[in-house]
Amino acid sequence: MEVYDALIIGGGASGLMCAIAAKRKKPRLRVAVLEKNDRVGKKLLATGNGRCNLTHTAVDSSHYAGSFRRQSQAVFDRIGTAELLAYFRQLGLLTACDSEGRYYPLCRQASAVLDVLRFNCEAAGAEIVCSQTIRSVKHRDRFTVTTADRVFQAEKLVIAAGSKASPKLGGSGSAADMLKNLGHRFVPFSPALCPVSVQSGVLKGLKGLRAQGQVTLLRGGKAVKAESGEVQFNEQNLSGICVFDLSLYAHSGDEIVLDLLPDISEKELSKILLQNKKTFAAQSADNLFTGILQKRIAQAVLKAAGWHGLCQKLCRLHCRRAAKGGTDCQGHAFFRHRQRGL
Repeated sequence: MEVYDALIIGGGASGLMCAIAAKRKKPRLRVAVLEKNDRVGKKLLATGNGRCNLTHTAVDSSHYAGSFRRQSQAVFDRIGTAELLAYFRQLGLLTACDSEGRYYPLCRQASAVLDVLRFNCEAAGAEIVCSQTIRSVKHRDRFTVTTADRVFQAEKLVIAAGSKASPKLGGSGSAADMLKNLGHRFVPFSPALCPVSVQSGVLKGLKGLRAQGQVTLLRGGKAVKAESGEVQFNEQNLSGICVFDLSLYAHSGDEIVLDLLPDISEKELSKILLQNKKTFAAQSADNLFTGILQKRIAQAVLKAAGWHGLCQKLCRLHCRRAAKGGTDCQGHAFFRHRQRGL
């Protein structure tokens, strides 16, 4: 049996930061971080498309949702953006802010953030023990943590095991089970900031494409929320930051409308398409959006409208419908939402 003053379950960003803070406050403490993967920080390396979005200029409770919203402001009153950036600087990490208010490491590499955390853990004397899948957590006079081949004891225990997000990187619901077994109440996980699965026959042909636009979530024909930004098309879902921001509000059966030309009015676009009809008269119908939309996206819009043939055979009504994406919904592409993605 291995005895420590404090055990931290989870070698992600919060677990490593916790170990550093504990050792800095009381250097004589024996602190160990238990990680089930073969290395710490796997999720951290994937954040921000490999660049690691550390924080934001506008961090306050108004930008949070769910059960944590009311309690979050007390946390941000103690440690806001300025305090967090100053702490990272003490650890040796320089940061930079982009035009959207997001902070990244100056080098734009998530690996730099992980290395700074690991090196500071080692320098402070915190132990990192990897490949330790937790079998049980019990508490009597002390906490006893049992893994597949080892037993740890400590007076203090921190559970920083994360959630079910990114199962390929080790995400699971194990933290919930540990907390429940120790008598804590637990709010069930629900998907948020994730791709949204949609029911559409044209998505497969758009896999890998990205396009700027406005995304509106509809429920019963009424707008719930709208976001603008880059939309990423995948085989069965839509993603991108603007879609992630809508995912928190999405329910099964909702609709998503993509306006891929939000700065051009329907009337103006209709005129442009009528002109293109003349210019590209001898070309196939999928050339109607030449110079306006990416080729594959244009083909998807026309497929959704059920069009084929030559541009010259399209009537004025066709061009007006094209300005709406071939649907009776405002926007230039339309997909029905089926369920929230993970």
